[in-house]
Amino acid sequence: MPVRAVSLDLDDTLWPVLPALIEAEHCVDRWLRQHHPDVAHAWPIEAMRELREKIAREHTHLSHDFSEQRRLTIRHAFAACGIDDAPVDELWRIYFAARNNVELYPDTLPALERIAGHVPLVSISNGNADLEVIGLHHLFHTRLNASGVGVAKPHPQIFLAAAEALGVAPAEILHVGDDPLLDVVGAREAGMRTVWLNRTGERWSHGPAPDLEFPDMTSLADWIEASALTDG
Repeated sequence: MPVRAVSLDLDDTLWPVLPALIEAEHCVDRWLRQHHPDVAHAWPIEAMRELREKIAREHTHLSHDFSEQRRLTIRHAFAACGIDDAPVDELWRIYFAARNNVELYPDTLPALERIAGHVPLVSISNGNADLEVIGLHHLFHTRLNASGVGVAKPHPQIFLAAAEALGVAPAEILHVGDDPLLDVVGAREAGMRTVWLNRTGERWSHGPAPDLEFPDMTSLADWIEASALTDG
């Protein structure tokens, strides 16, 4: 059965996410130091990070919505300082802009352009990356994230939502991602074919192997183009 579409994870598949997340935390901290120094003193970056983790543990109904977890963290931090009217929208705007100021892996854009010339692309992400802000939205047929669908990977529903949006069977979609459990195992259990994008050269140790394994997006694009020639 030919591949009729490719679904892609975003963070740590198309770009390294940690530098952007760290810078986003620092941007929020700098704003707090300027406008709310008491809150900044009470909640330095590490303490704010621990608070967000605590919020996530205590609000499991938000496990699919990282954005709301962070907004709730802001409210709690300000409330602990006796401030009920937290500037949630302003701080979220600052965080969101920095979080989406990512640096693509060098192979990402050329490979996406090549792949999009053969099959439609759909993004499937648990995070709050915004392809429109990042500037890649024009290459994607559909963009899905956990907060919009209501469940997070590896739940089958988010993968099946991609198949429905594309109008193809799950078995006709090749899902690509860096996370063995969230991406490979999750997509396989939803009936998709799988690619482990293994940029770090790790050994597979998570049960049945993925259908394919590539070290970068260039290798994936090569495979897609070769498959298109064969299918043609």
